[in-house]
Amino acid sequence: MDAPQGHEKNADQIAYWNGPGGQRWVDRQASQDILLRPVVDLLIDRARITPGEQILDIGCGSGATSRAFAERTGRTGHVTAVDISAPMLARARELAPPDAPIDFILADATVHPFPPDRFDLLASRFGVMFFADPAISFTNMHRAMRRTGRVTFACWREPRENPFFMVPLQAVYRHVPKMPPVGPDEPGPFAFASAERVTRILTAAGFSGIAMEACNLSFDMAIGQGLEAAVKSGIQMGPASRALTDQPAEIVAAATQSVRDALAPYAKGPSVPLDGAIWIVTAKA
Repeated sequence: MDAPQGHEKNADQIAYWNGPGGQRWVDRQASQDILLRPVVDLLIDRARITPGEQILDIGCGSGATSRAFAERTGRTGHVTAVDISAPMLARARELAPPDAPIDFILADATVHPFPPDRFDLLASRFGVMFFADPAISFTNMHRAMRRTGRVTFACWREPRENPFFMVPLQAVYRHVPKMPPVGPDEPGPFAFASAERVTRILTAAGFSGIAMEACNLSFDMAIGQGLEAAVKSGIQMGPASRALTDQPAEIVAAATQSVRDALAPYAKGPSVPLDGAIWIVTAKA
């Protein structure tokens, strides 16, 4: 399956999520679905989905959110699930029940011609922080919303508030150079950490009534499978994984040991819980 055509500014992200980045998520899909389940539960609670609603799931990945939304909207509703990653969408289609009211679309939401005035809910779990020009992207999505529509999405707060990411990354940095700093307006996991920036983007796109709820969660990096499972999570996903890209085997091995040492103090039986900090963002169309 080919990568989608998208906005030229999103070319780097499209290449990344159709290459090793997307494949890593596919390889760890089952574990990641368990690890991030607390975020899905929060989204479901805050979105207040009712049967029959039309839902737009942006950055749906391997479909965990899409399936959860479909369960709530039921047979009379529908989920349009969009992602730029062909490998992740392939897995999403494999996992979705054959009769689920879900369409998976390989597309860049910045430019995709969504039907106007179609959706009751625009939702996302960590899928909206990777647009190069998010005001353009959200303007396009806003056109697809009904006047009574609403937004509910999750995004990460500041790195310093997220030991979930930073404990493994700091351990890896003992062995590899630090990655170049990412500007506050550049796409990436923490691109929506600033409440002021998110509010500015959504307002420019035509949304109103914007609210940002700070939620503190605990993520079991081991998903109940012990320290070694937590180490795999630490080095295979997130910023630590990017920092280790293309490093020789001996460097990866040394970094892995440092991640193991860093995570060991957090172990509680078979679990290794680390704090994570997110925003749940809500708005009106």
